[in-house]
Amino acid sequence: MPRRSPWTCVLWDVDGTIVDASDGILRRLTIALEHFGRRPPTRAELVHWIGPPMYESFQVNVGMTPAEASEAVAFYRVLGKQDGYTTGAKLFDGVGELIRDVAAAGIPQATASSKPEVQVAALMDHFDLSPALTAVVGATPDEKTLSAKADIVAEALRRLEAAGVDTSRPVLVGDRHHDVEGGAAQGVPVIFVRWGFSWPHEADGAQAAVDDVAQLRRLLLFEETDA
Repeated sequence: MPRRSPWTCVLWDVDGTIVDASDGILRRLTIALEHFGRRPPTRAELVHWIGPPMYESFQVNVGMTPAEASEAVAFYRVLGKQDGYTTGAKLFDGVGELIRDVAAAGIPQATASSKPEVQVAALMDHFDLSPALTAVVGATPDEKTLSAKADIVAEALRRLEAAGVDTSRPVLVGDRHHDVEGGAAQGVPVIFVRWGFSWPHEADGAQAAVDDVAQLRRLLLFEETDA
């Protein structure tokens, strides 16, 4: 039976929404913060790190100056490149299938991630999701020129429009308050997923919040029936 969607395009956050990269992030953060004489986070404290740009997180979470944060980001990214951007990363159960099904229904999709775009592209290729995406959008390597979620969302919409996509009814799927706020800044409703790294209140302001992929699927796709 044909599937349709209430949305003309779907934007996806990556970390905590599509991909669980927490094992690698925790390992690299531990090495980086110890290198700079800061206390590394516990696994429970990863909620403070996964989602926002690392340049911002190094300042907010451990009190680095902007210059120190730039140096820490560069060091952290070297570790990531040495590791391979996909090492230890896993898809959240069912999300890859849903992205492919949305694509099969003819609904254009793009990533809208604060993660550096080169890493997002590597992950999408690794999990064979690139063919389902019209655009792969992430932050610039310095995580300063283009990193704020509102700007990332705007860039994703711009690239979709450039590809001829109808962006009149977009939706963003994400797991942090940055997604909700960034979507709101661009007039894009947000479906908040609770399987990522977030506190319960971060869903405030979202159009909807879901606990599992089955619930998300019902908001993105419906079966087309004869009248």
